[in-house]
Amino acid sequence: MTLTETLRYRGAIGQWSWVLHRVTGLGVVLFLVLHVIDTSWAVFYPGLYEEAIAVYQSPLFTLGEFVLVACVIYHAYNGLRISLFDANPRWWKHQERAAWVVVGATLLTLIPTFIIMFNHVLVHYQHDPFILPLEKVLQAQLPFAVGIAAAIVGAVLVSGVVGMIAGNDDAEGKGKPGSRVERFWWSYMRASGFLIVPLVFGHLAMMHLIQGVFDLTVAGKTIVGTNGLVNVSGTAVEFVLARWNTSLSGATTGLAIWRIYDIGLLLLVTVHGFNGLRYVLTDYTTGNMLLKRAAVYLCLIGAVVLLVVGGAALLSSIDRDAIIMACESQEHIGRPLSAFCQQALGL
Repeated sequence: MTLTETLRYRGAIGQWSWVLHRVTGLGVVLFLVLHVIDTSWAVFYPGLYEEAIAVYQSPLFTLGEFVLVACVIYHAYNGLRISLFDANPRWWKHQERAAWVVVGATLLTLIPTFIIMFNHVLVHYQHDPFILPLEKVLQAQLPFAVGIAAAIVGAVLVSGVVGMIAGNDDAEGKGKPGSRVERFWWSYMRASGFLIVPLVFGHLAMMHLIQGVFDLTVAGKTIVGTNGLVNVSGTAVEFVLARWNTSLSGATTGLAIWRIYDIGLLLLVTVHGFNGLRYVLTDYTTGNMLLKRAAVYLCLIGAVVLLVVGGAALLSSIDRDAIIMACESQEHIGRPLSAFCQQALGL
C-alpha cells in the first residue's frame, strides 16, 4: 500500500494499527543504528562517544527521545497483540477492540513515563546546562547519513551484479510466501517479540526513567544497576565502563550481567528490526526485482554491521585511559569539567 493509498483508504482502526506498527518500527530501527554505533565508540573512540552523548542531551534529541519512547511502547504492545491473535486466529474477530486496547494501554503507559522523563528535563535545565550548538548537532549526523547512503548504493550495485550473473529470479530465493524460510522468520518475529519486550522495557526504565541521558555526565552520580558505583569523572565513558564491569558477584568480578543483558538485546532487536525492515521494503519493491533484491541486501548489510560492531564492543574491555580521552573530549567541546577531569588533564 503506497502512501497515497494509505491516506485515501478508509480501513478504520485496523488500517491505522498496521500503518503505526510499521512507522514506529522504522523509527526504532533508525535509532537502533545510531545507538549501537555510538555506544561502540565508548570502547573504540571514547572522545567521539562523549560528543555523541552531548548530541543526545541537546533539545532536538530530547524531543526525539520522547518520540522514540512512544514508538517503542506502541510497537511493543501492538506486536504482542499481533502475536497473540496469530497464535489463536479465532480471536481476530476481536481485532478492532484489541487495537483500541493497545492505544489505551500505550497512553496509560506514556502518561507517567513522560511525566518522569519531563522531570529529568526540568532538573537538567534548572542548573545552567551545557548545550551543544544546533549546527554541531546536525553536523554530527552527517557521517550516519553518508553511511546509510553508501549502504543503499552498495546494496543496489550488488543487486545489479547478482542480477546480471544469476538472472532476475526472486530476490529472496526460497523466501517466497509459505516457504520454510519465511515460516521460520514468521515464527521468529513473534517469539523474539515476546522476549524483547521485557528486555527493552527494562532498558527504558533504567536509562530513561530511573536515570536519564542527562545523568550520564554528572560527576558524583550513582550509576544505576552497579551496586552503588559512582561516576567520579562525570564522563559517559565511565558510566558505560561501570555498567559493563558490574557482575552478579561484585562490582568488577564474576559474570558481567549487563554485558550479557545488552548482548541479548543486541541479537534479538537487531535481527527482529532488520527483518521487519525487510518486510516493509520488499512490500514496496515487489514490481522491481533489482530494488527488491537490493532491499534484502541492505537489511542484511545493516544487521551484520550492527551485530559485528556492537558485539565487538560488548566483548572488548574499556581501558581506564579511555576516561582520560573522554575528559579531553569534554574539554574540546566546551563542557564544564569535573574535578577529576581537571586534575587528570593538569588544569
